Amino acid sequence: MNRRTIYLAGGCFWGCQKYFDLIDGVLETEVGYANGPTPNPSYEEVKHHAGHAETVRVDYDADALPLEKLLEAYFRVIDPTAVNKQGGDEGIQYRTGIYRVDDSDAPIIDGALRGLAQRYDAPLAVENKPLENFYSAEEYHQKYLEKNPGGYCHIKFD
Repeated sequence: MNRRTIYLAGGCFWGCQKYFDLIDGVLETEVGYANGPTPNPSYEEVKHHAGHAETVRVDYDADALPLEKLLEAYFRVIDPTAVNKQGGDEGIQYRTGIYRVDDSDAPIIDGALRGLAQRYDAPLAVENKPLENFYSAEEYHQKYLEKNPGGYCHIKFD
């Protein structure tokens, strides 16, 4: 097994976590707050525009699920041209982003974003940066849609 980690911000992290958990090759996920200016923010701080992105840490087996395929799956559930908005959620915490922990992933991410950009007339709004920080969200946010099956989600599960 080739265990790798990437951090993906795709709007509300509840639905994103459930979505990634359903993908073969994903080993583990955790929701949290990434690339913001303050250490260890609370959900209350984040939802009042503290500057962090609601993000999912995705641990995956790169032998079973290459990063290119994982990013294609990610692109299917975001509007990559929306600025600080996904579905009915608006605010800086709902921005999209790909945050890497391994610089060797940069060319793969760059290539995937170039390919994605060719499908749109508007510029992409997906951040592409190294992970600066990640703080685990409160326990009640972890696997939220499993605990609350009727919870709101901008991603449609059929």
